[in-house]
Amino acid sequence: MSRTLRGIVHGRVQGVYFRAWTREQAQLLGLAGWVRNRHDGTVEVLAQGESAALETFESKLQQGPHAARVDRVEVEYVDSELERSGFEIRY
Repeated sequence: MSRTLRGIVHGRVQGVYFRAWTREQAQLLGLAGWVRNRHDGTVEVLAQGESAALETFESKLQQGPHAARVDRVEVEYVDSELERSGFEIRY
């Protein structure tokens, strides 16, 4: 059974390459899922994969790319039976 990370990233995270960077990080870690901007200025992330990879991904989200400023990341982990493939940017 895979684990799923659901997260909301707060800070200066839109218009600073955050979604593309997030996809790159997820792909490097072998995660599946998606990332999207939200109307309130935050970024929402759903990632599925092995627990160790998700923990690494969470720590990367707390840093973000160079141009971003991450104030906080709200994260919850859930068990998931749905197997996703690929990691996409949603609009």
